[in-house]
Amino acid sequence: MSSQRSTIDYIIEQVEAAGRLSSRLMFGEYALYCDGKIVAYVCDDQFYIKPTDAGRAYLGEITEGHPYPGSKPYFLIEGDRWDDSDWLTELVRVTAAELPVPKAKK
Repeated sequence: MSSQRSTIDYIIEQVEAAGRLSSRLMFGEYALYCDGKIVAYVCDDQFYIKPTDAGRAYLGEITEGHPYPGSKPYFLIEGDRWDDSDWLTELVRVTAAELPVPKAKK
């Protein structure tokens, strides 16, 4: 099942203060970028954020899931948490801050 564009649009709207945001459609699912770094995926209309130490500390209790078959586990953020813009923005912000800058393409 593919994710709906409205799902990624809503998440981006909720976290717009986290940094420079964009998304990219990949095989019917979406990658969420913050300041040029992939921070999360939206797959089957579920929100998966990359696991980082800062994200783990911020979340406290963790629920993990696999955004796609064969992926490593990511933090699964339940839909009822998406409405708390401040909370979700800070989660994206601390996650992005810990991720490395992508290598420049040749």
